[in-house]
Amino acid sequence: MHLIWPAEHARPIDDDELERLYTYPDRERWLAVNFVASADGAVEVGGLARPLSTPPDRKVLRLGSDLADVLLIGATTAMVEGFRGVHPDRRTLDRRRRHGLADVPPTAVVSTGRSLPPDAPVITRARVPTTVLTCASVPEPTRRAWQEAGADVVVAGEDTVDLAAAVAALTGRGLRRIDCEGGPHLFGALTAAGLVDELRLTVSPLLAAGPAGRIATGPPTPPIGLRLATALAEDDTLLLRYLTPSR
Repeated sequence: MHLIWPAEHARPIDDDELERLYTYPDRERWLAVNFVASADGAVEVGGLARPLSTPPDRKVLRLGSDLADVLLIGATTAMVEGFRGVHPDRRTLDRRRRHGLADVPPTAVVSTGRSLPPDAPVITRARVPTTVLTCASVPEPTRRAWQEAGADVVVAGEDTVDLAAAVAALTGRGLRRIDCEGGPHLFGALTAAGLVDELRLTVSPLLAAGPAGRIATGPPTPPIGLRLATALAEDDTLLLRYLTPSR
């Protein structure tokens, strides 16, 4: 893999340096959003993000979860992608222990109740209890079913999930390195709430065309300027890290 930005530091890098680049800063909270998109901007192929992923993308995506305190994901994305939480192998365990992290990072799923059944794999197949971040308007039987399936339920907001309160609930539990893995609605809402610190964007060397959406969706918000932190290239894949203005 080659570091190509900052230009004055352009050079080949090894896995140890890659890990240092993707380590979360020592801040009170750091929320990084991960996405892969085709070169023409498609966020999925056939309804899934997985066909867009490349080996370099999977390498940095794994670093994001390996070095995080918690994974944050939208309920629809968790269901569509069949997400079942982190099941660490020896390499992940070694990496997490070197950084003083718990062996398994929990998953936090954002849901208003409609797209997260209690038997969802992200709840029932997770190695540690999944946190469901939801709102008060979700019927009590639905919340109770999540709890009975093994989830920890956090109510943040009334009619919709108050993401600022939800993120504060995570950091209040010491889960301050937050790795968001989509989907586009959650990314759009986190952006609108001013909660995104870093975007980790992989540009996949594919043209997908078709009706695929973009990496962030939702009501219009004022554009936010980003600062390019690093750019890496490997096997035609471009790996970008952008920081928001406050960072």
